[in-house]
Amino acid sequence: MLVPLVIACALFMETLDGTVIATAIPAIARDLNESPLALNLAMTAYMLSLAIFIPLSGWLADRFGARRIFCTAIVVFTLSSLGCALAVDLNTLILARICQGMGGAMMMPVGRLILLRTIPKSQFVQAMSWVVIPALVGPAMGPLVGGFIATYWSWRWIFLINLPIGALGLFLALRYIGPVTGPKPKKPDITGFLLLGVGLGTFAFAIDNLGRGLLPGWVVAAGFVVAALVLGLYVRHALLSRHPALDLRLLRIPTFRIATVGGSVFRIGIGTVPFLLPLMFQLGFGLSPLESGALTFATAIGAMTMKAVATRVLRRFGFKTLLTWNALFSGALLAATGLIQPDTPYLVVLAVLMVSGFFRSLEFTCLNALSFADVDDARMSNATSFSSVAQQLSLGMGVALAALLLSLMPGVAAGHAVARIDPGDFLPIFGAAGLMCAASWLWFRTLAPNACEVMSGYRRKLPPVDQPAE
Repeated sequence: MLVPLVIACALFMETLDGTVIATAIPAIARDLNESPLALNLAMTAYMLSLAIFIPLSGWLADRFGARRIFCTAIVVFTLSSLGCALAVDLNTLILARICQGMGGAMMMPVGRLILLRTIPKSQFVQAMSWVVIPALVGPAMGPLVGGFIATYWSWRWIFLINLPIGALGLFLALRYIGPVTGPKPKKPDITGFLLLGVGLGTFAFAIDNLGRGLLPGWVVAAGFVVAALVLGLYVRHALLSRHPALDLRLLRIPTFRIATVGGSVFRIGIGTVPFLLPLMFQLGFGLSPLESGALTFATAIGAMTMKAVATRVLRRFGFKTLLTWNALFSGALLAATGLIQPDTPYLVVLAVLMVSGFFRSLEFTCLNALSFADVDDARMSNATSFSSVAQQLSLGMGVALAALLLSLMPGVAAGHAVARIDPGDFLPIFGAAGLMCAASWLWFRTLAPNACEVMSGYRRKLPPVDQPAE
């Protein structure tokens, strides 16, 4: 329990930071004289920075030691939080968020690698539950803390609270995490890292500016073309290289491929939620940041409740049944969020968000376990990097998708200050996000019925065999 809880301290800091800034987007936009829609750049810059720098994390952990890299990551993330607090405009805030992403890129993948190399696979689901339970305190506290700070203090304290948390995480990591052995590191794939960085960075630039009206259409289109060409070159390079930055051959493992591809589709839909909910409650319903945070608090409460039953539910139904039906149910609940109106009773709102958080967190727990069920130790560091890139990239695409769809709604002018948004404009966006989540069912249904029995503890009930007639 001790190592997962220490790693959870770092995850707590990272998740708290993400949920706090989402709640305070309108307040930050007013202070920096920017449109709330433009603040999606501060969120996607962090997420895409993670995706760009995560491929280095596995190699760095093998080369310099997982414990050392994990502690360095906490320091980088904490100091970057101070830079966010001192930001004077949107550009400096984005730059500091990119630096935060560099720290986060080393922090969570390496933390997960430490778990994978110290805990048997049969206990990994339980260990991940211990990691995520304390870490979910971040999202639970984030909306309330962010709402309170944005309402009564300055939004800059949102980032300053990371300083004591980071100091505590560093102390615990140095004291309780010992050396973690791994395979001898291979030669770094510099060409691969460069191609991935340019390709993913260009893709982030294009998706962030899509539909915002700040740049000519041909510039955005050119960004997509360049990103596709560079990433295509990386695919060719990775298939020919013996030790690529991200090993695409991992996708030949059925469980890893299904968890990565299907999980990415699911996360794109879920990635819209942190951006849309605060805007709907504050700019759509006219609630204060604190009131908005009190409502979104229910989502994290539902997620924490789920962790108490995750192992038993997975043992009862197995990965395939749970992932397929839960994807459909989670998508329906996300789409139903768009039906909430300003006059909807708060108890109904809290119930919808709590149940949605419960099933959403259940899906994430299963996906995190399934991803590494059949990966051998020699490729584990690359697998954690690959999985983390896919997760952060898909979540960043979710935020960008939400901002794009919202900018297309009537009465919302891209690139201009928005003081009020029609609550009805959120319905089609949540509907589209729900359909995206449900579409992940297409991949999960291809899982074998008895997939990863050792990890889940599930035993498929076989039909009785007819006895031969005497």
